[in-house]
Amino acid sequence: MKFLRLLFVSMMIYAIPVKAQKDTLSLEECIVGRYSEYYPSYMSNLQWVKGSSKLFSVKEKAGHVIKDANSLKVIRTLDLAYFQKLGNDLSEIKKVPYIQWLSPSSFKFKYKGIEYHIEKDKVVSSFALPKGMEDHFLSKDNKKIACSWKNNVWILTPEKKIEVTKFKQKGIVCGKTVHRNEFGIDRGLFWSPSSDKLAFYKKDETMVADYTLVDMMKEPQQQVNIKYPMAGRKSHQVKVGVYNLSSNTTTYLMTDGDPEHYLTNVTWSPDSKYVYLAEVNRDQSKLHWNKYNVATGEKMETIITESDDRYIEPLHPLYFLDKDPSKFIRWTRKDGFFHLYLYANDGTQIKQLTKGDWEVTAFYGLDGKDKYAYFQATKESPMARNIYRVNLKTSKVEKLDDSAMGWHNASFNSNFSSMIDVYERHDIPRKVVLSSVNSKKKEVTLLKAEDTLAKKEIGEESVFTIKAGDNATDLYCRMIKPLDFDPNKKYPVVIYVYGGPHVQLVQDRWHYATRWWQFYMAQRGYIAFTLDNRGSSNRGKEFEQVIHRNLGIHETEDQMKGVEYLKSLPYVDANRIGVHGWSFGGFMTMNLMFRHPDVFKVGVSGGGVVDWSLYEIMYGERYMDTPEQNPEGYKECNMTNHLKDLKGKLLLIHGAMDSTVVMQHSYKMIRKSIKEGKQLDYFVYPTAPHNVRGKDRVHLMRKVSDYFIDHL
Repeated sequence: MKFLRLLFVSMMIYAIPVKAQKDTLSLEECIVGRYSEYYPSYMSNLQWVKGSSKLFSVKEKAGHVIKDANSLKVIRTLDLAYFQKLGNDLSEIKKVPYIQWLSPSSFKFKYKGIEYHIEKDKVVSSFALPKGMEDHFLSKDNKKIACSWKNNVWILTPEKKIEVTKFKQKGIVCGKTVHRNEFGIDRGLFWSPSSDKLAFYKKDETMVADYTLVDMMKEPQQQVNIKYPMAGRKSHQVKVGVYNLSSNTTTYLMTDGDPEHYLTNVTWSPDSKYVYLAEVNRDQSKLHWNKYNVATGEKMETIITESDDRYIEPLHPLYFLDKDPSKFIRWTRKDGFFHLYLYANDGTQIKQLTKGDWEVTAFYGLDGKDKYAYFQATKESPMARNIYRVNLKTSKVEKLDDSAMGWHNASFNSNFSSMIDVYERHDIPRKVVLSSVNSKKKEVTLLKAEDTLAKKEIGEESVFTIKAGDNATDLYCRMIKPLDFDPNKKYPVVIYVYGGPHVQLVQDRWHYATRWWQFYMAQRGYIAFTLDNRGSSNRGKEFEQVIHRNLGIHETEDQMKGVEYLKSLPYVDANRIGVHGWSFGGFMTMNLMFRHPDVFKVGVSGGGVVDWSLYEIMYGERYMDTPEQNPEGYKECNMTNHLKDLKGKLLLIHGAMDSTVVMQHSYKMIRKSIKEGKQLDYFVYPTAPHNVRGKDRVHLMRKVSDYFIDHL
């Protein structure tokens, strides 16, 4: 009986309700699940029906649902049966394809290597896309496709293939991106507004030395030669050709000056008679916007000239007005921040449309009446992105979304009377809002995603500012505390760093744009910390250009301000601070480990630049000049010269097939470590390019995590 009474009491105790425990995130969930089962719900293939002011469509289970933007009434649904009935061997299609609207009654899609164009529910044309074809673009009249195939330019019509260029020599490449995708270059083919001419890049890299990558997974190993122009050495040479479909002739623009200069931001004139090029000298100190006659290739005039003592980096084409093609909008950083300017087509500046210590970060277009230009900007905060329009006559700027912070991406209907705003904030996974541009009262929420981490236990996040190394500039920081945080305990810290140009890590997006690996480390008892130092993106020219000729110096100075802040916290274990970064972040990891050896106990550097003289010309010379022009800078920024000061544990990781930061960087560091008698750890991903992806990335981040767990 005594035993039964004790059993009953025990059962009563365990029956008392307790607070439900949340699950933590596994490493696999942090790396793969972030973009699969934990990815916030979204509206697939959401788009305005092109040419329509009131119709939009979204891909749902039922098919492509077309809705009226005013009433949200379903106009029609393009289901699987619809596609199967189109003919042209589409009867076997098994799932609804992604589409792109071309007009209110036409769209295109790809199936089994064929691009189909549908007009009023009938296949009106189809294009057989060559196997292995790279970039391809549809002409403005929707009747022709330009593509790069086997390093040459082709034009496809439903009836034939036109071989525009016929170069067979190795090292001549046409129709692809050039200048290593710098200067905003993301394509090599440019249709004229009239659709009867095609501008394209022709790249001659025969003068650039071969660089050998070795695929050790082949039997025997396979040598892969790439063209990699290193700082201070020979660069490839670029021309712009213009093919005229009417005459079947090609004219090359007669650019002059250094043959290694940069031809960027290709822009057609509205009448298709001229091409404008933003040409930058190899030193990247001077910019000329030149106008060319495409019929003769002759340079007509230089309409804009700019220079900069450090560097100049044009990133955007010209945007001609819709009703008055004698004017264009230019998006430039010439006053220190990226802003919009109105120009006459002879290069005379009419007015600056936007101004202030903030940056325009996206340009959406003009309303068709030349009244407003629509854009995204950091006007509220460097951490935020909001949507605006500016009146071209008065320069008055008007905010179109209804929140002070967060991250907004907009798409507009054909006459810019309505917008779809895809929005997120640190506490909002995703929200899709349809609104009237002229009336903020007319707003409908199309989607509000659930918090996919609601049932997961993650560390407490905070975002704040500290002063930079100049003791004046605010730097944005993000910190994640360990689970079950106890302010009376001491915790180790893992800093995640990038620190280089064109990247911003701390943003007012869902969970402040945290990499979920940092949640994983917080679960394991670490404070996770990130800081955007001077040199990183979206804070203006002076904020970025402080790094010129001395990469890693001011960036490290700012990161150490973050360390000072961390050390001031009573719950930080100052003897256990680690750092991890990839690419420029790998370079920064070495800077921090070597320049402050008594501070950092453990570091993991992935794909990091060791010696900037081994990095590509376009990026490297912009920030460092050439090794001949800046020998002391290159010496100071060469990480092998600082290895002797290392005290902590350092792991280097590299992808064997990395064509961005070639493996020679880490090899040089390993060789120097042998000479210096320094012990480094090293791990190679045999088939990986610059970024390790897929399942390999789970292995990578486990390797990184375990290194901190074992040594920090």
